[in-house]
Amino acid sequence: MALYTETVMDHFMNPRNVGEIENPDGVGEVGNAKCGDIMKMYLKIENGVIVDVKFETFGCGSAIASSSMATEMIKGKTIEEALAVTNKQVVEALGGLPAHKLHCSVLAEESIKAAVKDYYDKNGIEYDHSRFPDCENCAACHMV
Repeated sequence: MALYTETVMDHFMNPRNVGEIENPDGVGEVGNAKCGDIMKMYLKIENGVIVDVKFETFGCGSAIASSSMATEMIKGKTIEEALAVTNKQVVEALGGLPAHKLHCSVLAEESIKAAVKDYYDKNGIEYDHSRFPDCENCAACHMV
């Protein structure tokens, strides 16, 4: 069996939604320079719907593929639908990841949540803080 599925390889070799959104409504950056994976996600939101999403990822092929798939999964979705996306769903959509690369899918989920949190913060929208990663105080996410 191959280490990576065809879907993982496709999203690594031909990532979707790469880049930056000018004047984004929300930006989320998660990762750790020590482990080598950093994801930054940009959201453009209109009437509670994610109308555009882009990402920049510094990391391995699994991190790039996870970022790409996550953006495809949330584009055109409501904020609540995007917040419901789990790392397990990202892995399933990719057709699987090796066990030692599952953290990449976790970063994809957390980057979505961090970008939505930024949108909420910028717009003074109240939210349940327990639904979001605490990257400020998380050793795994702490920016170095």
